[in-house]
Amino acid sequence: MLIKIKVFPNSKKEEIIRKSEDSFEVKVREKPKMGMANRRVVKTLASYFKTPEAKIRLVKGAKQRNKIFEIKI
Repeated sequence: MLIKIKVFPNSKKEEIIRKSEDSFEVKVREKPKMGMANRRVVKTLASYFKTPEAKIRLVKGAKQRNKIFEIKI
């Protein structure tokens, strides 16, 4: 399953907002440096979908705010 994520790094609180069936906004506290925010997004998605982090993969947008993740359920 592919999902579109708009990431808001360096936020005050962490949360996931579902915009549509395959589109989410994810707010994380980490700064967008050295992939820290991307790793936190993976952890946040893993807890939201109740799946291991190893089954979540960043497909597109490693250095951009809009990303595409693949989740193997």
